[in-house]
Amino acid sequence: MVVRHAPESTARLLPVPGLVVRWLISALALWVAAALVPGMNLEGAGTLLVAAALLGFVNAVVRPVVVLLTLPVTVVTLGLFLLVINAGMLALVASLLEGFRLAGFGSALLGSILVSLVGALVSWNIGPSGRVEVLVVRSGDRP
Repeated sequence: MVVRHAPESTARLLPVPGLVVRWLISALALWVAAALVPGMNLEGAGTLLVAAALLGFVNAVVRPVVVLLTLPVTVVTLGLFLLVINAGMLALVASLLEGFRLAGFGSALLGSILVSLVGALVSWNIGPSGRVEVLVVRSGDRP
């Protein structure tokens, strides 16, 4: 039996909406990528937070349309074209913000991979409510 629950210590904290937590995780992922990827520059915390919000919006609205339109290419490349789509979404956000610069496609590709990896690692134990979740596995039929 697998049970997911929030630990007791987080139950006493003020609840933070999951959207805000995911926005901050995206901002952290963008910050890490900007620090590690040559040619990816974010100027200031304000730009970082706006870029994270805009990236979330672009990934929620624009990306599904682009994925659907490029489905044949994605199937032929066994899904690798999704990396190009992710880089394109990051480049779109950079083109919309003044303080966010990408040197080229290579920076966008490496940056999008890092943003995805860091975001996945950080949000590994974050549930839809925005709280830390702990996976408890119990063996046997104990109540």
